[in-house]
Amino acid sequence: MRIAGWCGAVIAAAGVAFTLPVVRSQDRASSDNPELARMFREDQDDRKPGLHGIDWSVVKPRDDARLARARELYAANALHTGGDWLHAALILQHGNGPDDYLLAHEMCVAALAEGEKGAKWLVAATEDRFMMGIGRKQRFGTQYESAGEPGKFRLAPTDPGVTDGLRAALGAPPLAEAKATESRFDKK
Repeated sequence: MRIAGWCGAVIAAAGVAFTLPVVRSQDRASSDNPELARMFREDQDDRKPGLHGIDWSVVKPRDDARLARARELYAANALHTGGDWLHAALILQHGNGPDDYLLAHEMCVAALAEGEKGAKWLVAATEDRFMMGIGRKQRFGTQYESAGEPGKFRLAPTDPGVTDGLRAALGAPPLAEAKATESRFDKK
């Protein structure tokens, strides 16, 4: 039995956030590391905009604490299930630079190898964030950036050499669709 939840990958750009679903296997979820699962939920809850948006001055220190603890759990070999790898990956995806994004990407691959199909889209997003972190174009079209005027966003530069077929295999929309929907990030 599969259950879908809206506790998946949150995309945040300059205070605007939306959540994509992550499908979890019910039987696997029961053996996930409870501390990582809690940190994952807290990470997602912090990215749900309230009445006045997301207060990054409050969220950033919590992100840093979760990031440090996720790294500790990783170093202690405490990640065992696909869910553990996915939870840690999402926390590192919200890290501080290319090293965090690359490790998040590798963790997503491990999650997929462990059967966590909910990690598919995050494989693409972590690679995109890593590529942008090293000054290159993203490949899958999962990341958005400021369009230069307050409250306006655009799809970050994207490598057109990646096919929509590969994007689809990783749960990312076709490039034209990603470009067409960039206005959903705009603050109204």
